[in-house]
Amino acid sequence: MPRLVVPLSDAKIRRTKAGATPVRLSDGDGLYLLVQPSGSALWRFDYILQGRRNTLSLGAYPEVSLTLARQRRAEARAKVAAGIDPSRERQAAREAATQAMTFGEVADEWLERQRHVLAPITFEKASWMLKTLVSPWLGKRPVAEIEPPELLQVLRQIEARGKHETAHRTKQRCGQVFRYAIATGRTQRDPSSDLRGALTPVRHQHRAAITDPARVGELLRAIDAFEGTFVVGCALKLAPLLFVRPGELRRAEWSEIDLGQAEWRIPAEKTKMREAHLVPLSTQAVAILALLKPLTGTSRYVFPSIRTRHQVMSENTINVALKRLGYDASQMCGHGFRALASTLLNEMGWAPDIIERQLAHAPRNKVRAAYNRAQHLAERRKMMQAWADFLDGLRRKGEVVPQHRSGGRDADH
Repeated sequence: MPRLVVPLSDAKIRRTKAGATPVRLSDGDGLYLLVQPSGSALWRFDYILQGRRNTLSLGAYPEVSLTLARQRRAEARAKVAAGIDPSRERQAAREAATQAMTFGEVADEWLERQRHVLAPITFEKASWMLKTLVSPWLGKRPVAEIEPPELLQVLRQIEARGKHETAHRTKQRCGQVFRYAIATGRTQRDPSSDLRGALTPVRHQHRAAITDPARVGELLRAIDAFEGTFVVGCALKLAPLLFVRPGELRRAEWSEIDLGQAEWRIPAEKTKMREAHLVPLSTQAVAILALLKPLTGTSRYVFPSIRTRHQVMSENTINVALKRLGYDASQMCGHGFRALASTLLNEMGWAPDIIERQLAHAPRNKVRAAYNRAQHLAERRKMMQAWADFLDGLRRKGEVVPQHRSGGRDADH
């Protein structure tokens, strides 16, 4: 004889306390409430279809009330009686809804997952490509329905404006979104992979940089004569002294800089290689920052925007300033100060490992990377001061400060 089940009541549910193991409260006809040790209470419906026992989740109590749980049980029992498996039906509905997600929705989800993975400037560019260059045309299209010709049409619109490298980079970002969609069950294929060779090849050009010592001296004297704002002038003067990436320079924060210790510690999330980077400050760099601090020291940023102190200086500010000094993009750019320093420091005889570590380049050899992580700090401090003195000599119309390297290039640091 079947065991008589007394229907549940809200009072009985509220009286039930969580235990060390799940507590099962039956309501009859396969419906029960499972009270977990954590205190959460979950509705379940057990049913048998084609000789197999199955369980269907009906929600959590009290969000799903006793009355609503019974309604859902009745609906599920009706489907079972008709030979329909409610669990499989629900799974199919979820898969259909998932695959119906648009490219824009998947791109937003992918971007959110990359927010703390990519460097800020890289994240901003990825977001701009996907939201501004692609989503207006493909954003509302179901990601599973996008075909290669559709994506190619969008990319060729970018090419038509002469932005060939941007078109290639946008294709790469779209490919990352499609592969994420494949991994999460939103689509079956990546249409960007079928576009190999469809875009105009990019002719890579090295960033413009002045490396001739005499011309470097001219550049430094031009920077000293800069007639723009004091903040931008300081950024221009620090760029050759520190030779960090332009995005790292303009995003510098006063909290990262210790003038007493003469060092700037750039946190990992701001660097391209996602590793914290220490920049020893020469006496010349400290002097420039000390002059700037009374002006911007109350701001978070060393180089705040001219419009609001709560944002950083614009990405193009340094390049625009160089252009005002008579150096266009084919002659010198903000990133070029890195090539300038790398070239001349190598010519001065500093060990490549020291230079590369100060440039925050990632060594290909992991053992060597671990060795470099010791940072060669003492040698780097010497190098940064010697470099600042060397630039002072070039600024004084070619009066080069002699550089003496103990042990030369092959010294064991």
